Amino acid sequence: MKLSQHQISSFNDDLLKDHAKAFAYTAEKVSDIQYVLQRLQEFQVAIPSWALGTGGTRFGRFSGGGEPRNLEEKIEDVGLLHTLNRASGAISLHIPWDIPENAPSIKALAAQHGLRFDAVNSNTFQDQPGQKHSYKFGSLHHTDKAVRKQAIEHNIEVIKYGIELGSDALSLWLSDGSNFPGQLNFRHAFQRTLESLQEIYAALPDQWKLYIEYKCSEPNFYSTTIADWGQSLMLANKLGSKALTLVDLGHHLPNANIEQIVALLLMEGKLAGFHFNDSKYGDDDLTVGSINPYQLFLIFNELVEGMDARSMNHASDLGWMIDASHNVKDPLEDLLQSVEAIMIAYAQALLVDTKALEAARQSNDVVTAQDILQEAYRTDVRPLIAQARLLNGGALQPVQLYRSLKVRDQLVKERGAKTVATGL
Repeated sequence: MKLSQHQISSFNDDLLKDHAKAFAYTAEKVSDIQYVLQRLQEFQVAIPSWALGTGGTRFGRFSGGGEPRNLEEKIEDVGLLHTLNRASGAISLHIPWDIPENAPSIKALAAQHGLRFDAVNSNTFQDQPGQKHSYKFGSLHHTDKAVRKQAIEHNIEVIKYGIELGSDALSLWLSDGSNFPGQLNFRHAFQRTLESLQEIYAALPDQWKLYIEYKCSEPNFYSTTIADWGQSLMLANKLGSKALTLVDLGHHLPNANIEQIVALLLMEGKLAGFHFNDSKYGDDDLTVGSINPYQLFLIFNELVEGMDARSMNHASDLGWMIDASHNVKDPLEDLLQSVEAIMIAYAQALLVDTKALEAARQSNDVVTAQDILQEAYRTDVRPLIAQARLLNGGALQPVQLYRSLKVRDQLVKERGAKTVATGL
């Protein structure tokens, strides 16, 4: 389903008067409004192909209907999101769920929707039909060389698909680990993982990057082979300059100071980017900003300051992607909410008075430092984001337009009520 610019403009017309008032009120308090709007217009968040269907748990999955049945329909859904918010201009594929049978045709379809291909993702955490060796006891760290070879070859195959589509990064997450004490020799498992990664790294084209994700637990609960940012960074440093650490906001132990992790990885030039989500207990994969929006703001505060210190491009020098599971929501509505939450946190971080904050730090004025951060956080930046969308040709209220057009009902009519998209 495609939306026309006329539909968006007609919808916006009814909201323009109220929006203009709200924008003028907020913009008056922003010292360099054009700079902020330009940054917001440029910022894009990649949509993962596996998040376009209803998620599930190990107990069940309740599909909502109208889910994309193939890669082409997934691209159409991301194109729909991008038409609405003008901030979702990339799609990230997961192989083998999304193998492009005809790469030129898939690239052309993506281009029609204004999309590019973000990092491609490999899958060695599941056994696929016809697979010779099982990943039950791991993949790149497996004791059996044949299993490791199979996993290495799969990742190299994913790189080849990415090259065909114009991607420039391989994103790698391993479920490798152990459930019981004594099951693994930790040092040997880590060394085997490094050796496997070295073969994958050697297959990367010159301009490509390898994103190494980490996770403290699940599906293995006693140990994971790449359990935290230190282990990921260790592997990235051993591999070379094209290897970087990917931060998933749900992949940390409770109360971890993620903003400090981000600051240090950025300082070392080893931050790949993000998988955005939110969590209450573990890797809950909830809507971004639904649980702890202040933490998200603090993370972006470190990002903006750290990227500016290194003269980095906010929009393109890191990877920005959602990784969530929408168990009880319409997936497209959830993704619109998540992108909005990311844009809010980014906009708030752009409003921080960095000079005043640094002066407060130098004089150890803790009260003022806190007030400076919270002044930016408590600013309602939604009118700024809406204005950036408007300037880019998007909808002032994406979810509201999505619902008013009954998009999900239309997708159900086109695709059926029982379709189940590939993914978790």
